[in-house]
Amino acid sequence: MDALRHVDHRNDHLALASLPLLLGAHQIDEAFVWWGLQGHAPATVGRAALWIYLLIAFVVLPIAIPLAVRAIEPERRRRRLMAPFAAAGVLVGGYLLVALLDGPIDARIAPYHLAYSAPLSHGLVVVSLYVAAACGAPLLSRYRHVMIFGIVNLIAVAVLARLTIDGFASLWCAYAAVASAAIAAHMRLTTPHENVAVAVSV
Repeated sequence: MDALRHVDHRNDHLALASLPLLLGAHQIDEAFVWWGLQGHAPATVGRAALWIYLLIAFVVLPIAIPLAVRAIEPERRRRRLMAPFAAAGVLVGGYLLVALLDGPIDARIAPYHLAYSAPLSHGLVVVSLYVAAACGAPLLSRYRHVMIFGIVNLIAVAVLARLTIDGFASLWCAYAAVASAAIAAHMRLTTPHENVAVAVSV
């Protein structure tokens, strides 16, 4: 909500400022997945929450992140460099949507996280494209806070992949909700006047 409060008529920043809200809601949704598996919520509620969680994690985020970052970039050259990452996000998001619909999908409780499972062929290629889409565009951003978001996300990918594979989707998305503080910082510390000055200079 803080990030959205600081949009200040910057319509090109609206998608980026909405990401922390989406990521926070994503984590709230996962609580219902937990409760469904523990029997504290109806199984139908837990199953619906599972679908929502995986659709956001597998389909929405790899598309939304590079597009949102590209939308705020004032330099044409950097926007062109970000285009392949946005294309990769659309490609991997579409592929994962088909995989989810084909099913079956499931989740189970593991120590400190949920382990999600979905049918996935060419896993290494798909994961590589996903990481490229989610982290690549922020790394190219002119804005320091957005670039830091991309760097920290990339480090988090490596650490979480080393710690756990079956808990990767759960833990990385939880981390991303926390790391979205970088987006809130960007919205607070940049101004519409700064964006105009940069756009004029290029």
